[in-house]
Amino acid sequence: MAASKSPSVEIEVDDRVVRVSNPDRVYFPESGATKLDLVEYYLAVGPGIVTALEERPCMLHRFPKGLAGDKVHQKRLPQGAPPWVETVRLHFPRWDRTADELCVTELASVIWAVQMSTVEFHPWNSRRADTEKPDEWRIDLDPGPDCDFDRVRRVAGVVHEVLDELGVTGYPKTSGSKGIHVYVRIRPDHGFKEVRRAALAFAREVERRAPDEVDLTWWRKDRDPATVFVDYNQNARDHTIAAAYSVRGLPDARVSTPIRWDEVADVDPRDFTIFTVPQRFAELGDLHADIDADPWDIAPLLEWAERDEAEGAEGPADPDDAPEA
Repeated sequence: MAASKSPSVEIEVDDRVVRVSNPDRVYFPESGATKLDLVEYYLAVGPGIVTALEERPCMLHRFPKGLAGDKVHQKRLPQGAPPWVETVRLHFPRWDRTADELCVTELASVIWAVQMSTVEFHPWNSRRADTEKPDEWRIDLDPGPDCDFDRVRRVAGVVHEVLDELGVTGYPKTSGSKGIHVYVRIRPDHGFKEVRRAALAFAREVERRAPDEVDLTWWRKDRDPATVFVDYNQNARDHTIAAAYSVRGLPDARVSTPIRWDEVADVDPRDFTIFTVPQRFAELGDLHADIDADPWDIAPLLEWAERDEAEGAEGPADPDDAPEA
């Protein structure tokens, strides 16, 4: 690697070479971390970020001037991509438009996206082979503004309990902000509506077991601000959250980091940054490496949904009516 004081550096990634311009540009003013630091972070966790993104449409959160500048949410692949960067074409019926989104198949594509000022990677929960059939069920524990992280940890424990009873392996991670995510690999047998319906049935069961800790009221303004919202809406079409190993656009360069279940009770998301996660990855490897090993059939959750609806529960609200609106 050339010295970082040069106008650009060339990064060798497997059999590719990615030119990184402005390597000394400060992206995280709090620490002084630069664009090159961000590149080196993603190289250090390469197998993990590729597993998290592989073959998935991916929206990019770009910071062309670093965190001090504006944030750009970008669906379409930035112009100037080399021919080996792959994409997947998506149709958005609401606007009757298409977009060719990044589709990571190798680490060099991630590094090229960082060269294009990407900090955060937000993949779909479906893959290129059939983008309309999710293969990832996402459990998003979203704390209200007055909810402390101890409560998020406790709700994660309830989530683990219910998954265990279902015979499901869940893969937890910090959100990189204030919450916890749990991912479950599922068989791609259902569309987004049914996966979201199943996710709501699961969320209701968590709420039943922790009624003082969880509030599934749809509109945020009507929700107890000291509780956790189990955000089943993250399973709706074109809703994305930060991938495992994605850096977040926060001043401390925090990372959405896979954790073990036995770490949940004491985990502090602030401990996981681009400065600490590479050593953790070197010691533990990718804690989500086996996520594809045993896809689960969501049929039991759909049975729960039918039971709940027969007892008068409403189905999922319109995903376009965002609860934060």
